[in-house]
Amino acid sequence: MAIFLNKDSKVIVQGMTGATGMKHTKLMLGDGTNIVGGVNPRKAGTSVDFDGTEVPVFGSVAEAMEKTGADVSVLFVPPAFAKAAVVEAIDAEIPLAVVITEGIAVHDSAAFWAYAKSKGNKTRIIGPNCPGLITPGQSNAGIIPGDITKPGRIGLVSKSGTLTYQMMYELRDIGFSSAVGIGGDPVIGTTHIDALAAFEADPDTDLIVMIGEIGGD
Repeated sequence: MAIFLNKDSKVIVQGMTGATGMKHTKLMLGDGTNIVGGVNPRKAGTSVDFDGTEVPVFGSVAEAMEKTGADVSVLFVPPAFAKAAVVEAIDAEIPLAVVITEGIAVHDSAAFWAYAKSKGNKTRIIGPNCPGLITPGQSNAGIIPGDITKPGRIGLVSKSGTLTYQMMYELRDIGFSSAVGIGGDPVIGTTHIDALAAFEADPDTDLIVMIGEIGGD
């Protein structure tokens, strides 16, 4: 078991064709993530080769979901365009949007958080300014290194990206069911409480590590 992400998750990458998106898509594929497409309206209809794996590019999140059955989007979109990208994911009603982007204006984050709520919270937002989440041995949606830990029965939820990696490494011999980096911005989607509730309901998570942010409260 896991929370929010597992081996059956079908992942798309908004901003996949940018430098950061390309780099981390390749790493996620290497971790076994089932990446079924990218989104870039200007490159729709093309595909990108990642060491022999052809990943198609779609014009919109809705199109990608229709063609692939995607249920997770990872966003590597520059801050100025991130709000529009998240709103697009919410309008398409993708179940999970993982917003990696750092430096999004707080007003923009508040706006898309409120928009998701107004639409019935059909899209769970993780982030922004977060490392994403990983279910070791199954799937990795974000920028968490996939080789620093193994599957196990610890759940991890953290505001700090760096401390996420540190804790996963320190407890690597025990292993994790899932690890979720929720991000350190003032306005975020999924909170500590949301993640704790999900871990509590997961029969394969025996204990939870919860981490704040250095300089936070």
